[in-house]
Amino acid sequence: MLSTIARSLVLTLAIGAGIAVGSPIKVRTPYAVKESHPVPAKWSRVGPAPADHVINLSIGLKSSQFDELERHLYEVSNPAHHRYGQHLSQDEVNELVKPTNDALDLVSEWLIDNGVTSGQLQYSPAKDWIMVSLPVNEVERLLDTEYSVYGTQEGSYLVRTPEWSLPKHLHNHIDVIQPTNSFFSPTPLHSNVMPYKNSLDMATVAAMTQLSASTDLTVAQACNVTAVTPTCLRTLYRTINYTPQMAGQNRIGLNDFLGETNNRSDVHIFLEMFRNGAAAASSEFIFEVVNGGSTQQTPDNATQLDAGTDLEGNLDAETIIGITYPTPLTCFTVGGSPPFKPDLLTPTDTNEPYLAWLNFVLAMTANNLPQTISTSYGDDEQTVPPSFAAKVCSGFAQLGARGVTLLFASGDNGVGADGDCRSNDGKNTRMFLPSFPASCPYVTTVGATKNVNPEVTAFDASNNFSSGGGFSNYFARPSYQDPIVPSYIASLGGEYNGLYNQSGRGYPDIAAQGYRFLTIWNGTIAVLDGTSAATPTAASVISLVNDALMAAGKPTLGFLNPLLYSLLYESFNDITSGSSIGCNTAGFPAKTGWDAATGFGTPDFIKIKGAALNAQP
Repeated sequence: MLSTIARSLVLTLAIGAGIAVGSPIKVRTPYAVKESHPVPAKWSRVGPAPADHVINLSIGLKSSQFDELERHLYEVSNPAHHRYGQHLSQDEVNELVKPTNDALDLVSEWLIDNGVTSGQLQYSPAKDWIMVSLPVNEVERLLDTEYSVYGTQEGSYLVRTPEWSLPKHLHNHIDVIQPTNSFFSPTPLHSNVMPYKNSLDMATVAAMTQLSASTDLTVAQACNVTAVTPTCLRTLYRTINYTPQMAGQNRIGLNDFLGETNNRSDVHIFLEMFRNGAAAASSEFIFEVVNGGSTQQTPDNATQLDAGTDLEGNLDAETIIGITYPTPLTCFTVGGSPPFKPDLLTPTDTNEPYLAWLNFVLAMTANNLPQTISTSYGDDEQTVPPSFAAKVCSGFAQLGARGVTLLFASGDNGVGADGDCRSNDGKNTRMFLPSFPASCPYVTTVGATKNVNPEVTAFDASNNFSSGGGFSNYFARPSYQDPIVPSYIASLGGEYNGLYNQSGRGYPDIAAQGYRFLTIWNGTIAVLDGTSAATPTAASVISLVNDALMAAGKPTLGFLNPLLYSLLYESFNDITSGSSIGCNTAGFPAKTGWDAATGFGTPDFIKIKGAALNAQP
């Protein structure tokens, strides 16, 4: 890398040469570090990155009017505001988040000066993202940095750099460039799915199958808490006697990342067993392929079976169709997997799935965009730099402004996995570990419960699954939480002070069953725990509320949290037992009202539907 003095001298000579021949003077300034972020403890440097390894670089430009977008988002999401429900169009959102012309010109000039042609560049609809594929040696020159291969003990590899630089005159125009120092890795290991290892009594399965056609059961009759099915969920959350009226106009989506997909054969078997009359939906759900995502329908190979590939995808699809049928399901299957492996000569490094998915979904028209989207993936917040988290979160705000309800899993390690609860800033400070994107204030985060009469915070000692909850270290507490969350923190009486950020965004917002779900995978029964079971369950209930709103000629819920925290919370079943066990502590306890274990609790569809209809203009 050139020293600052040498680089300045080269640039001075270049500018002088430009003046001598009478060409326009271009803006050139010395490079300075734009961002540093520590390498997470679980990642270790393996060696230098191959010079010809291709990186799909995403350059995030500063939005010209994000504050204005946020104002619109809160106004159209606040039931007390006269604009409630008046969601923005795609063009209106793009106009607010587009960068300034100066920013576009300066960034384009910088890229061209470094040998990148305009034909290599791709732009997001709002032009707030520029995408370009370049080999490592060219990216290193562009960002005045050095990339390395990093690996984990589990065998994952990434090409990353902990620090990168930009010319000083671009620092205020570019928010983020990735992949650089983000180690965010929503792999199956961190996809919030926990296989239950013990054998299952097949007589129990047979009994649950026989109940699939019943619609007049009590919760006690419909639910076996060691073998949860759609009949149990529909009875417990009171959707079982609701018939969707707007199928085709109302849509629900789910996300598959890093090699996951949704197997139609398995989904068909599941629906035949557990959702009477819905089996045809196994051939009807739609795939939207993002960045080379998988739609594999042939049997998994030995490696995939060993990795549990499609456990997550099948769980999501089976749960959603099992509750919302015949509401159309869109499965976003996002590529970027497997992560780079230095011994496989991988041609590209695309392991930034949220960026690929965000830009794809933001480009969708209102006619195709699902109104509710469930995402069951996450990672520790500190694995990503704040700039990356903020930029991705701002993309979620754009979707919310367009009327999309985004639900994310809160995580499966309570306040943090035992033994891992240390800061990543070099100080090794003991701390709770919040999850991202669960910590983003523009999404609705879902925790997990188990049992019935009453439901309690989910915990499974057999696999250490514990419903995630906590407070963000990156995002301040949003205004909609101000009337609610401080009293919960005060009720803790100082317990855990210093281990969490008391002024941060608290999560989860709500919860749903997430314990011992029956799932069909590889043609057989699997029993799964996880907030990735709770999230599609909650999303399904919200989708049915949207169906009822649309049938009444009213707008969909969109960004849910302002309504939830001001009015809708009264329509949820409060959970007051259990806690978000983790970091070798009991974690945050469930209490009356909102708490950092189960949020406001689990949904009551009948109550939510009534409250939402009454809140609408």
